[in-house]
Amino acid sequence: MAKFVLAGRADCPYYAKAELLADYLQENLPNFRIHKIIQHPDNWENWLQEICNQNGWKHKRSPIIWRELLVRGGKGLLLGGFNEFLEHAQHYYNVTSHMMTEEMFLIAKENLHNCIEIETEEEELKSLINPLHIWVNRACSHACYHLIPLLTNGEIFGMETEVSLHLLDRSSFKEILQGVVMETQDLASPVLRSVTSHTELEEAFLDADIIILFDDILQETIPTLEDCIHQVTNQCKIYGPLIEQNAKSNVRIIVMGKIFANLKALMLMTHAPSINPRNIVTLAMLLESEAKALLARKMQMHPAGIKNLIVWGNVSGSSFVDLSKTELYRYDSAIWGPPSFFRPLLDVLFDREWMHIEFVASLSSLSSWGTRGLGMAPAHTIATVLRYWYQGSPPGEMVSLGVISEGQFGLPEGIVYSMPVRFEDGSWEIFTEVEITEKTQAYLLIMACDLIREKQVALGEVAELNPQRREVHVVYSDLAEEEQDFEVKDESRVSSSDQGITLESEDQAIAEETEDTTDELNEYKNTEEQNIEAEDG
Repeated sequence: MAKFVLAGRADCPYYAKAELLADYLQENLPNFRIHKIIQHPDNWENWLQEICNQNGWKHKRSPIIWRELLVRGGKGLLLGGFNEFLEHAQHYYNVTSHMMTEEMFLIAKENLHNCIEIETEEEELKSLINPLHIWVNRACSHACYHLIPLLTNGEIFGMETEVSLHLLDRSSFKEILQGVVMETQDLASPVLRSVTSHTELEEAFLDADIIILFDDILQETIPTLEDCIHQVTNQCKIYGPLIEQNAKSNVRIIVMGKIFANLKALMLMTHAPSINPRNIVTLAMLLESEAKALLARKMQMHPAGIKNLIVWGNVSGSSFVDLSKTELYRYDSAIWGPPSFFRPLLDVLFDREWMHIEFVASLSSLSSWGTRGLGMAPAHTIATVLRYWYQGSPPGEMVSLGVISEGQFGLPEGIVYSMPVRFEDGSWEIFTEVEITEKTQAYLLIMACDLIREKQVALGEVAELNPQRREVHVVYSDLAEEEQDFEVKDESRVSSSDQGITLESEDQAIAEETEDTTDELNEYKNTEEQNIEAEDG
């Protein structure tokens, strides 16, 4: 019996011709059998190379493969060598095909469409058979408690995707953790496949598709910020190898918290080098949401109508709240328009003194290290970012996200920095088209130096943070180009410290810090270049 395997690209017109001829032979010959393998054009080369590797073929030329397999017991594997098959059919069976080119291309187009439909159905079936594995540490925290219903309501990943939750916490919280598991089961969510509790690190992150990491440092036990950095680094030295060993290669990791979140994301990249750095992010949207809520109360409008407020810099350190691109939708004023109509914030908010002092002071207070919350806002932030990551963010809308810097906006590479991004097709892109002023650039570089210093302390390159920058959290705010139209007596930088809220001359601070920043960046670049030269050597 003649047995053939017919393989080809879904959009190949010659495959369509050979396929129909093979169907005719199988219907009319009792001892002729054909098995078809059709591949999407994007997968064809990888699949073909894999077949060649498995059989030890050095060449991908179909005539070679065709003849080799014909010698092996009369079986044929047709990898694009459709002319050989047509000649074989003509010689042995006296059957040929007179299909015209136009018809070949039409059938090839139909094949591609059918292939895409089949692949889509298979992906949906796989999502039902293989649930999405989500791991959450500090599972007994308030934020996780609020996050669980959002992960299991079907709105983030879709009602067709089942999820398995894996809740991780310390062994001292074992009883509480079991209670959380029981409450999660009581939700009776149609998309929840299973929920499990874990207290042993060895089994952490197994088959993880998504990992959500909350703060796991006991703040009251940290005497200095340097000690906190070392604890964060040591934690990542444990988590990184576990993620590499147990999680899936395309795992997505969200770092959430107010304790060196940017640094923690960077250290995870360092200690889990096989994971794509673009899949490890930290969230600035919580500070962004807090800023929107403050503005909404001032403007007497709904926070959802405030768009494109940008948080730059260090999510859990020095950050810059940029209002220059902020837009107000559905704002109750003398000017109205369709839903797409907006007004720039700086055109309608004239209380510059409030923006400089109360607004920034409130943000610094909300974002300070010691602030405790019930976890509702962090949970909503995580759920929103996950939904954007899987379904895409609203068109034209910017989201603040801590991501690995690749030199955008003149920033140094190799640090995790909060920037404006958009989510699309399961990935994110930075809004590089955003224009920034020289004053904003100065802020960005100052904050970059803070992050570089944290990185150097974590890697043991320096012993301590810069004494002038030991504040837990600093929030900068700028009024862009409108200052010339308004008389503001005190431009101020507000920071939270052990003594509370302090004010100092902003222009003087910027001038002094910019000068220091330039020196530090040059020193950092020289050190990095020397390290690269040493590695090359």
